[in-house]
Amino acid sequence: MSYFTKDFIDFFAALANNNHKDWFHANKKRYETSVKNPFEKFVEAMIQEIQKHDSNVQIGPKECILRINRDIRFSKDKSPYNLHYTAFISRGGRKDKSIPGIFLRFSPEMIGIMGGCFGPSKEQLQKIRTVISENPTAFRKLIENKDFVKKFGAIKGDKMKRIPKEWQEVCKKEPLIANKQFYFVAEETPDLITSNTLVDELMNYWKVMGPVNEFLTKAIS
Repeated sequence: MSYFTKDFIDFFAALANNNHKDWFHANKKRYETSVKNPFEKFVEAMIQEIQKHDSNVQIGPKECILRINRDIRFSKDKSPYNLHYTAFISRGGRKDKSIPGIFLRFSPEMIGIMGGCFGPSKEQLQKIRTVISENPTAFRKLIENKDFVKKFGAIKGDKMKRIPKEWQEVCKKEPLIANKQFYFVAEETPDLITSNTLVDELMNYWKVMGPVNEFLTKAIS
């Protein structure tokens, strides 16, 4: 099933050249028809597919989809609207990005796909490091799985500048202990947005990221 028409991409391409409130309000109906409403239906379909494998995901589309409005309070760029549409589908939804799930960003340039733990708290980070240190071989096996590497490459994240004494020895065995984030990313071409196989293709990514997401979810619980 196709959820989007080409106007999803065309809308954002036009918005890039008219990123102001007057243009957006003049094109509000177009936005709702080509972007907002089909994206909600798409996210609902993704949630339903994910629930077949994870019954703990009990959220609706509105709990996953981020606003198109930018937070410009502390930004030099005062453009009011994002040039992409984004959803975070997880057990916690968009309000808790520390809980691993699948993060999707649709834009005219690409589909961005991210998983893992992007914003763990200090306490959650301590738990992740502890669990990895207790069984570094199991963690390494998950992130070196050939399907995971093919789709996502490697775990990303900022690292500690100074490694505390308590972690120095274990960091020699598993350098990712030094990470302050544990996330991974992939990209698809924007033509997938209008494809009939959109949900199936993205569910393939969700299934591949699943074991790593579950490892991190158990660690922070």
